[in-house]
Amino acid sequence: MQHRSYEFWVKTASLVTIVMVSLMIAAKSWAWLASGSASMLGSLTDSLMDITASLMSFLVLGYALRPADDDHRFGHGKAEALAGLAQAAFIAGSGCFLAFHGIERLFNPVTLKHSDLGIWVSIFAIVCTLVVVFVQTKVINHTESIAIKADSIHYKGDLILNLAVLLAIVLAKYGVAYADPLFAIGVAVYLLYNSWDIARESADHLMDKELPDEEKQQILAIVNSHQDVFGAHDIRTRQGGKIKFIQMHLELEDSLSLIRAHQVADEVEALIQTHFDCEMDVLMHLDPLSVVKKHVKVLHKIDKNR
Repeated sequence: MQHRSYEFWVKTASLVTIVMVSLMIAAKSWAWLASGSASMLGSLTDSLMDITASLMSFLVLGYALRPADDDHRFGHGKAEALAGLAQAAFIAGSGCFLAFHGIERLFNPVTLKHSDLGIWVSIFAIVCTLVVVFVQTKVINHTESIAIKADSIHYKGDLILNLAVLLAIVLAKYGVAYADPLFAIGVAVYLLYNSWDIARESADHLMDKELPDEEKQQILAIVNSHQDVFGAHDIRTRQGGKIKFIQMHLELEDSLSLIRAHQVADEVEALIQTHFDCEMDVLMHLDPLSVVKKHVKVLHKIDKNR
């Protein structure tokens, strides 16, 4: 049920985003062709990148949400990160194109036509983006999806972008000729920055970067809260799509029976699962306390001999 609910919410967010961005692309294309605004072209380019990213996310999420199989025992979550790298490269290329276009307009300025149309289209784009951000925020509250979180941050930035385009067209209408190409260059910088951010986050997932220190401290606190656990070491974590993977060595009393030790491990896993309320894969190695103490003594001797 949890998997089905997660799939429903993330796909709902993707579909709403695709519909809203499609409407914005149609309106911005009309406004750009009518006005010739470089800023509107920048906003249109960003929307084209948005829908490409959203379509790719929609398709990839369908694959990433598949359960683990014989060939992919850890699931398919890293497919999201692979798509992110492709999106980053595409967005960076578009940012470079827009930067060159804006620079060319600086040296060869063009008088904007039908600026009122551009203003109304920008307002329409702001409303559509607000709808997208509202839906994504609701979905994040239900799923904590990393992909939707990243998308939401991007569209919150788009609100600023659309406001900037609106300001550029208004300024150009009242004779500030260089406002339009300068804002276009600003949009290009924004696209390039976002492409780097997406690439970095995708690489972190592919390279199995550890979970944030705050989450690791929470995990350790949960483990130590169990009355039969004396501690934990060699904690390793990573995230693949919607699944958090955790590995650790639990330190238990020597006298515990094998059955009780197994029960303790299950209880600790349940505590972690309840706290984070997301899909998790927890693997625990059970160490007798005497073995852990000997291991610490050996390490201490090695340090002294150095």
